[in-house]
Amino acid sequence: MRVYIPATLAMLQRLVADQSMHALSGTAFAVTPTLRESYAEGDDDELAEVALREAALASLRLLAAEEADDGQERSDRGSDDGLPLRRAVLVADVEGATIRPDLDDAVVRLAGPIGVGDVVAAYLDNAAAEPAVRAAIAVVDLADFGDEDAELTVGDAQDHDLAWYATQELPFLLELL
Repeated sequence: MRVYIPATLAMLQRLVADQSMHALSGTAFAVTPTLRESYAEGDDDELAEVALREAALASLRLLAAEEADDGQERSDRGSDDGLPLRRAVLVADVEGATIRPDLDDAVVRLAGPIGVGDVVAAYLDNAAAEPAVRAAIAVVDLADFGDEDAELTVGDAQDHDLAWYATQELPFLLELL
């Protein structure tokens, strides 16, 4: 099954260093039967785009959690990891993913860690998206609770297209950041 795994740049660094990584709570997104049923029209490519966008939104939430954690750690250690704020999504082909329609139409649970050999590609924000991503991180929780201004701010970040990178480009890309 092709899955879209929300990630952060720190998670991608771990993937490159360790040659594997665990998705947070094993959560990923895919073109599931429930997702297909929820759209009256759309081919596999269009539905894959929906799953990718859901993973990109989840990546935004991961960034918000990292920022909250980093704020606490920065006060303890006085430094930052220096990584830019960019959404990241890994595309991987995996076996044993469990469909979770109780969570959302495109959600799947992964059976275990993802190896670098399972990764087909990565999608990342460009530098131009960073201001919108930073603003969205600050309000993503409010958007989840229906705040209209926050929803628009998150939408501004989601409007930025993610750039595609081949798996073998990840080490070089991360080094250049």
